[in-house]
Amino acid sequence: MALDAHEFMQKMQSRINFTDKDKNLLQSEANWGREIAPKMAEHFYAYLNDDPEMNSILHAKEGRLHRLHETFIQWFHEMFTGMDNWGEAYADRRWRIGLVHVQVGILPQHVVPAMANVVHEVGSSIKRDGKDEVLRDALGRICMIDLAFIEQAYVEVTAAAVLQETGWTETLFRRLIASGAGSITH
Repeated sequence: MALDAHEFMQKMQSRINFTDKDKNLLQSEANWGREIAPKMAEHFYAYLNDDPEMNSILHAKEGRLHRLHETFIQWFHEMFTGMDNWGEAYADRRWRIGLVHVQVGILPQHVVPAMANVVHEVGSSIKRDGKDEVLRDALGRICMIDLAFIEQAYVEVTAAAVLQETGWTETLFRRLIASGAGSITH
């Protein structure tokens, strides 16, 4: 079940309709993205700090919050630059970010609402700075791709662990998941 990050990136760009027009717009606003990135990091981590579970994760190690803050700023700016036009390097980095979220224990249930908060704050910054609203849409699409990488990291790591521990085949695992999902729906 190993994920091919490059293939996944292409698939997500197609599914989310992240276009060349979006890419060009984001790249044209890369300096603005770098300018607002620290403020967006503040919003992101202020939101997460309010959650007791996330607060304990963020402060579990000395300096972790500061490192995460700096990483967020870089990540945010990379959404505007695309690193390599949202190609292989971008996909590889997003996959590593997803795996780090799994290792640290930052679950999608925390990241998704925190990211929604950031998207909202970006929308406010767009209005305040007189930017075109299509910028928010383009940024929203690349955010969704990045979130898909984080969520997929959880799926892949969980599946790999179960398959390794049990010796099950991938086909059996998928059948059991589908069956289990059917038994808990109401």
